[in-house]
Amino acid sequence: MSKRTSMSGTLVGLVLVAAVSICGADGLWGEFDLPPVLIAALGAILVQWLAFGFAWKFKSERFFDLFGSGTFVFVVLIAALYSRSHLGLFDVALMVAVSLWALRLGSFLVTRVRMVGFDRRFDAMKQDFSWFFMTWTLQGTWVVVTTAPVVTVIGDGSSQPLGLIEIVGLLIWLGGFSIEIIADDQKKKFRLSGSDTFIQTGLWNRSRHPNYFGEIVLWTGLALAAFPSLDRFQLLTLTSPLFVWALLVKISGVPMLEAKAERKWGSERSYVEYKSRTPMLVPRLR
Repeated sequence: MSKRTSMSGTLVGLVLVAAVSICGADGLWGEFDLPPVLIAALGAILVQWLAFGFAWKFKSERFFDLFGSGTFVFVVLIAALYSRSHLGLFDVALMVAVSLWALRLGSFLVTRVRMVGFDRRFDAMKQDFSWFFMTWTLQGTWVVVTTAPVVTVIGDGSSQPLGLIEIVGLLIWLGGFSIEIIADDQKKKFRLSGSDTFIQTGLWNRSRHPNYFGEIVLWTGLALAAFPSLDRFQLLTLTSPLFVWALLVKISGVPMLEAKAERKWGSERSYVEYKSRTPMLVPRLR
């Protein structure tokens, strides 16, 4: 990747962070000198940059996923700390939801890297300063944009009631979280069985990427739960699930895995049949 492209990617990431944070802070300037959503965003980026310093020094990607998932927990705690209010049941529920997801994903990814010993995505990246720096910055962008509606609600200085829409949103989060856990566990067991072919059992028989479907669903649920507590420009933070969808389906997740699968099994009849009958994302019901 060229230096110009890396610098552009870094700039775009920082612009997105600034945009969603400023939108989340709308209406809160009278109560706070610096709204918690902005403090959390600044903290997320600084954590990634500090971690990048160590990663660049040792040319290592081993703790990339750990800092990524850990920063999700960090931002909700920062928002709660600076909200200046007694947190309501809904605020606590949002904190627990994000933290549970982050801790589960972090442990899963870190364990996977430890088993393999390396992450091939970083082989060339960690030798290029601007490319590696962009990657850490964009990880901070991922955290801030994804959690924007949740962090805005937790850090708005008031205790929201736990109403019908909030409960429905949290139930949707639970459904998506469960799908992601089950899909990841099924694939992990499939790989540990020693098979070198593609998985097409369990949830993977209904979707080629059920774990990503669960990821999108759970953040959609949290955005829905946060919706009643948001006002004016804060509503723009609800782009969170759209951002997650774009990231997974159009940029870094599905395209990379689909291309890899096509290289490995594209000429096999069984894979061609599997691909033709199995939706890419949304699981088929029948």
